[in-house]
Amino acid sequence: MTSHEALQYVVSASRDIAAGGARIFDLIADPAQQPRWDGNDNLADAPGGQRVRAVGDVFTMTLTSGSVRENHVVEFKEGRVIAWKPSELGQPQPGHLWRWELEPIDSSRTRVTHTYDWSGLTDEGRFARARATTPEMLQESVDRLAALAERD
Repeated sequence: MTSHEALQYVVSASRDIAAGGARIFDLIADPAQQPRWDGNDNLADAPGGQRVRAVGDVFTMTLTSGSVRENHVVEFKEGRVIAWKPSELGQPQPGHLWRWELEPIDSSRTRVTHTYDWSGLTDEGRFARARATTPEMLQESVDRLAALAERD
């Protein structure tokens, strides 16, 4: 394999959003809000009352395909970082991770970075979809999140 064929196991996208971090973080940490900003149009619905508050929390999400995923929170710092590893209901986590990082610029602007990391993915059946996840796809989510956060 030549260097230009090397896989990108970690992809990310960033943007400065004209909103405070608390507002943005609430849109990310409340799974019921996630379908509103999902740039992959992959998320259909999540039951209310699942607001993430700590590492170890698990929230469920129904995908547009109709399947349900458990999302295991593996990183959490209120207002700053949230990351989860999805899995099928009751199944081991296959090893990919979704992360959001928020860095305050000032009281009304926040730098937001969205990352997909599949370097630990063990389920070869998921490799094609993982490879197809591009920075542009992540940017679409960040842009939709910005539109929601800046609207209010």
